[in-house]
Amino acid sequence: MMKQNLLVKIITLLPWLILFFIITGVEGAKKSHGAYNNTNSLKLFVFGDSYVDTGNFLNSGSYNPPYGISFPGKPSGRFCDGLVLTDYVASFLKIKSPTPYALRNSTEVQYGLNFAHGGTGIFNTLVDGPNMSVQIDSFEKLIQQNVYTKHDLESSIALVNAGGNDYATFVLKNGSFQDIFVFTESLIKQMSLNLKRIHELGINKIAIGLLEPIGCVPMITMRSSYEKCDETSNLVSQNHSQMLLQIVQQLNKQMGKSVFMTLDLYNSFLSVIAKMQKRRAENSTVMNPLQPCCKGEDLKYFCGSVDDKGARKYSVCEKLESSLFWDTVHPSQNGWYEVYLMLQSSLGQLIQEKNF
Repeated sequence: MMKQNLLVKIITLLPWLILFFIITGVEGAKKSHGAYNNTNSLKLFVFGDSYVDTGNFLNSGSYNPPYGISFPGKPSGRFCDGLVLTDYVASFLKIKSPTPYALRNSTEVQYGLNFAHGGTGIFNTLVDGPNMSVQIDSFEKLIQQNVYTKHDLESSIALVNAGGNDYATFVLKNGSFQDIFVFTESLIKQMSLNLKRIHELGINKIAIGLLEPIGCVPMITMRSSYEKCDETSNLVSQNHSQMLLQIVQQLNKQMGKSVFMTLDLYNSFLSVIAKMQKRRAENSTVMNPLQPCCKGEDLKYFCGSVDDKGARKYSVCEKLESSLFWDTVHPSQNGWYEVYLMLQSSLGQLIQEKNF
């Protein structure tokens, strides 16, 4: 009986184990950016994980083929075949996507900076990268060095997205979901401190992503042959998002104005999945939204794997333009575009009732 329980535990944790390693970088433009406003003084500063990282994880699989095949046509450090959430938010604001912090000395910084780093979280994870507090430290140092003025910050926007890697690390360290809701409370408390700090540094509009439905990523849905999301995992995302919504409301009440707003990634992803599943029910040739476009030949390999001779050990789907997920964790460019369409009304709040 004990062996059976242990086996169940291992099977339950296996997707989380693999999920963590893929998030940390083992895995290695048909949608236009739109017109840029070069006279726009607005800047975008980004903090978080691989869902918004555009090139800071220099030694990760995001810098290996086939990542970047849709945009810019080669690996660029995005955990995607092309554009990610940051790019679409920048497009909405009619500015270029902000430069990754790791590349700040070689490219322009006039549109802001992206401090997000794949594999990291609100707290430390098993990845040797800057957690959100350290990312904000880097931002503060640049302010102290007068890289950005008070006026720059007052007319700027921050995008924040993190949490998924924290939960993966929690499960790896604790072996189960036990006490997960207590952990969520600590995450939200630290997130609240981080958000207040970003505002205190001078930014008056801050958009925070609610946690995506982690039970719907292909690494988890593979247990059901990609047929359904794992509801237990999604409850974690749902609870996290509800608590984050409450803290955002409290913070805005304290400020006496709407400084903080949320981007509902949780329901946006679920809506896109439902829409794609409906299309598939009507046409069996439509790609399953819960299945990754890029994946390894078998469980030994992953998206981007090559053997000792450099031969590819992965495949890329034929209908990339209709996929939701690129690899077993990250959305494809098309997936992010579909989610972005769901978020546009919320993004409009960033440019309404400006505090600058």
